[in-house]
Amino acid sequence: MRGQRIVFMGSADLALPSLQAIHKEGHELVAVVTQPDRPKGRALKLSPSAIKARAMDLGIPVLQPVRARDENFISQIETLRADLIVVVAYGQILPEPLLRLPKFGSLNVHTSLLPKYRGAAPMQWAILNGDSETGVTIMKMDAGLDTGDVLTQSVTPIEATDDFASVHDRLAQMGASLLVQTIPDVVSNRIQGRKQSDLGEASYARKITKKDGEIDWQKPPTAVWNQIRALNPWPGAFTFHRGMDADSLLKVWRSEVTAGPSANPGEILQADAGGVVVACAGGNVRLLELQREGGRRLQVAEFLAGRPLPPGTFFRSKPAGVDLKL
Repeated sequence: MRGQRIVFMGSADLALPSLQAIHKEGHELVAVVTQPDRPKGRALKLSPSAIKARAMDLGIPVLQPVRARDENFISQIETLRADLIVVVAYGQILPEPLLRLPKFGSLNVHTSLLPKYRGAAPMQWAILNGDSETGVTIMKMDAGLDTGDVLTQSVTPIEATDDFASVHDRLAQMGASLLVQTIPDVVSNRIQGRKQSDLGEASYARKITKKDGEIDWQKPPTAVWNQIRALNPWPGAFTFHRGMDADSLLKVWRSEVTAGPSANPGEILQADAGGVVVACAGGNVRLLELQREGGRRLQVAEFLAGRPLPPGTFFRSKPAGVDLKL
């Protein structure tokens, strides 16, 4: 079967393996559509997405509309006579007139087992909710928010050693592989989509904010542990500790659930080279990697050498008047 004429739409790093897989399979990428360059760094210099940079390396035309609903942009895509539009982490809801332009429709790589976790942050919420597995879905797109017919899915366990970064990278590769396997079946009409209403109850994974990183020590230890790994690397789980003269913000990058006597939630029970043990509701969490505001990520022994966390003191919620500039 000949390669297809494909318009690829993606912005986040998650999309990069899919772009590269389509190119490797010999399909004709007639355009890559990505978000406009964004300011980054202290100097706020406009920087392209990784998708744009890779497309330029491959000699693929790049389009960067401010709004994908713009009629001029839709007309521009129409002139490309694409067989397929493929969308991976593009960042905008696409209008139906655009989605129905390609001969074989528009496909989306979504990082959950739809209909579970429609929306912006499916990987984070799968970990936050303590799910034992997650996966990727190739979906035939419609004008709704991740509501189209499911074509194919692939499942992977969420291991105790996983955090958002590891799940993200694994699903990015799984999605790319499943996508290029699915495209020939779509083109040859060997696959029939399944309505999401036939597959189970839908749920919504709202966007993660900085505020979601604040640790509530009143929660069970498993919930705190899931929060720490679900929000690594962004926004990072954080808490506050009363030091010699002021409350200081600490980020927590790695932890584990541990046994031990119960105590008041947030109380530091132990702080040594083996970890900082903190009481939660009905159990304890051992903190293994910490970061002081403005400092580096450190293993707990190195962190404690520069900043003691005395047993009997408490981690606490955001003090009044503190701005969460994380």
